[in-house]
Amino acid sequence: MNSPLQRCCRVLALSGLALSVVSFGVNAQAQKKPVIGLVMKSLANEFFKDMEEGAVKHAAERGDLTLIPVGMHSETDIDTQINAVENFITKKVDAIVVAPADSRALVPPLARAIQAGIVVINIDVALDQAAKKQAGVDLAFVGPDNRAGAKMSGDVLAKTLGPGGKVVIIEGNPGADNAQQRKLGFDDAVKEGNLVLLDSRTAHWETEEANTVFSNMLTAHPDIQGVMAANDSMALGVVKAIDAAGKSGQIKVVGFDNIPAVQPLLKDGKMIATVDQFGSKMAANGMDYAMKALQGEKLQGWIKTPIKLVTAGGN
Repeated sequence: MNSPLQRCCRVLALSGLALSVVSFGVNAQAQKKPVIGLVMKSLANEFFKDMEEGAVKHAAERGDLTLIPVGMHSETDIDTQINAVENFITKKVDAIVVAPADSRALVPPLARAIQAGIVVINIDVALDQAAKKQAGVDLAFVGPDNRAGAKMSGDVLAKTLGPGGKVVIIEGNPGADNAQQRKLGFDDAVKEGNLVLLDSRTAHWETEEANTVFSNMLTAHPDIQGVMAANDSMALGVVKAIDAAGKSGQIKVVGFDNIPAVQPLLKDGKMIATVDQFGSKMAANGMDYAMKALQGEKLQGWIKTPIKLVTAGGN
């Protein structure tokens, strides 16, 4: 039949993936539109839910592409991301926009995508430079300055506590560049603010793991005064642990991402700062750059995207 189909969104189960296929104004000409695969991290994280929603909206507004967004089930499910890339290679998509869960593990499959003639745009988390060099891959990075953002958030904590303040850091996935950069940014704030760093451990970006990790930290160090969480999902777990310990408001918490769930925590003073990196726009930017690359534009280096400090005072 040649009649136009309604705009649709179908969720398919492919190789254990939650794969959303989104078509906009699909008709007989749709096959001529470039197909872009968006590979995100855990859709259990509000940041990536927001990213997906922004990408879908942007694709609808553009109207000149077909978007296939894919999300992981958990932040440590790196194999799902690799499988998603391999699936997109098989489907012969025109471009892949990817926020890698691991900065090294995703390089080989993405190199295979490039060899297959697929445009690859790296967003959010930078791929490892050494791994890219080894694979013969030269890719631009479209994303924020994670180290600078984490320092801004950490500086608020340092100013609040003053020199000698006792703090801990809850880190993200050790294999992800943004986790490493945010740890460095927090370390910068600790050093510049003359804080005392009692402990630093990973919770792999996950809320419940952060709750457990921080509870253990609090048992080992009952004098903790502040927490630097590398993302807001982990900050939620930290705040939950603080409340359970009967120390609500006594331990200051800063995060990163500015997800909707932390807005009441900022208002109530259970968190004092976070950093907005505009996730809904990041994937949209990646899609725009993918379309430019498909038209022959050469992308190089670091294409910085904005960050903004958000505090309990609304700054």
